[in-house]
Amino acid sequence: MRRVSGQTLLFDADDTLWENNIYFERAIAAFISYLDHQVHTPEEVREHLNHCERATIAEYGYGLHSFRRSLVDCFEHLSNQPITPERHERIVSFTHAIAAQEIELLPGVAETLAELSTRHRLLMVTKGDRDEQQGKLQRSGLAGYFTAVEVLAEKHEGAYRSLASHHACEPAMTWMIGNSPKSDINPSLAAGLHAVFIPHDFTWVLEHEVVNAAPAGQHLLELSSITALLDHF
Repeated sequence: MRRVSGQTLLFDADDTLWENNIYFERAIAAFISYLDHQVHTPEEVREHLNHCERATIAEYGYGLHSFRRSLVDCFEHLSNQPITPERHERIVSFTHAIAAQEIELLPGVAETLAELSTRHRLLMVTKGDRDEQQGKLQRSGLAGYFTAVEVLAEKHEGAYRSLASHHACEPAMTWMIGNSPKSDINPSLAAGLHAVFIPHDFTWVLEHEVVNAAPAGQHLLELSSITALLDHF
């Protein structure tokens, strides 16, 4: 594909620019070990937690506050022990390490954004708790590369269409770049944009989905790393 300057590149954040889900996976492993269920296997407990997370997200959205609630709900549903204040605090403590985690950029992210920003317009398009996401961006040292930041409640086709309209993005010159088929790739393609899929080994299970083919006239790239963007943009 011929490189064309002056395009608009929309970047996901979590697990595209920096590590994120690995910290949640560690917290979940600690929670399952603490629950130590005598009937359900760890895999069954995890599946029940996934169910709790889907329900919690539908009502409270994304973010650490929602994750904490999901852990507590899962414990209440599966344990025959009441949640005492001590147990509640122990469960909540599994999320403390996530909140305190230093931002760990994925390899080559800063250098890649620095170069891309010299010839393209870069926007960060993420979802979740606005304060959490803005805080991570500021701590990452990447804020200066983006002309705008959008923290969406959910990433779906309508959200991408609204975003493209608000930022005067020409669909033929706009690409969504991310690791999630469910949130980054499929809905942006449905909205008429191009997409770049950069898989991550630890993408959150609730973001898994079959990657759709690009509609006629649109493009879908799959790259092994963010640094490979420089070969195309």
